[in-house]
Amino acid sequence: MRIGAVFPQLEIGSDPAVIRAWAETVEQAGYRHVLAYDHVLGASPEHRPGWTGYTDKSLFHEVFVLFGYLAAITTELELVTGVVILPQRQTALVAKQAAEIDVLSGGRLRLGVGIGWNPVEYDALGVPFKQRGARLEEQVDLLRKLWADPVISYDGTFHQVEQAGLNPLPGRRIPIWFGGTAEAVLRRTGQIGDGWMPQSRPDDEARAQVERVRQYAAEAGRDPSEIGFEARLSLGQVPEREWAGFAGSWRELGATHLCVNTMGLGLKSPADHAAVLRDVLPALQDR
Repeated sequence: MRIGAVFPQLEIGSDPAVIRAWAETVEQAGYRHVLAYDHVLGASPEHRPGWTGYTDKSLFHEVFVLFGYLAAITTELELVTGVVILPQRQTALVAKQAAEIDVLSGGRLRLGVGIGWNPVEYDALGVPFKQRGARLEEQVDLLRKLWADPVISYDGTFHQVEQAGLNPLPGRRIPIWFGGTAEAVLRRTGQIGDGWMPQSRPDDEARAQVERVRQYAAEAGRDPSEIGFEARLSLGQVPEREWAGFAGSWRELGATHLCVNTMGLGLKSPADHAAVLRDVLPALQDR
């Protein structure tokens, strides 16, 4: 099981030297990948009674720009979006950005995608919120075609491309993983995804979800063993005495990856985030 670190978006600040130090510490500690969240806009709760979730005060580095920076200062870390809210973005532009990151990083991008939950963000970006699920599946198809061939034509429900293509191409099929827990996500992962990113405990429900993903893959004529699973261990939500067991139980369920989230622990500095990640890794690795 490959173990990665969640980029502490909300608590790391915007000093590039601090971000560099965090990334270098994580890579030197032996983590295999870095996973970063995606939000373009934060909604002000001032005139939205009962608003929950991220706000305009929540700091989010733009994932593709961030990964361009991390690609230059790391050599081994896989760069993982967890997840890009794909339907609110222009598909051809995402294809271009992802291909560029993959080229500049030497093939280290893994594109996690999802439909999101925030209609405010969709409205501001000029994309219908209600069509996001159907749009996502077509986007994945178009991304893969744009990455595969120098010139394509595409006539879809949401996209039209006439004899055009990307340059440079990534030179490989960039992995696309799905985030979310709805049954549609499990089906989508089994049918067309390279992996699934659950955020739950390794309990009976998680076991059943993993099995359903594999069942959907088999029904689609795919080899279920080729689908990856990345669990997320949020240290602030799981008692410390259970951290190693959490990782071990997900490993038993078939998780191929695990990412460790240090946000919410009450840490005082980005250096503290890096130190916790460095110290906890040995307890989570295979024994």
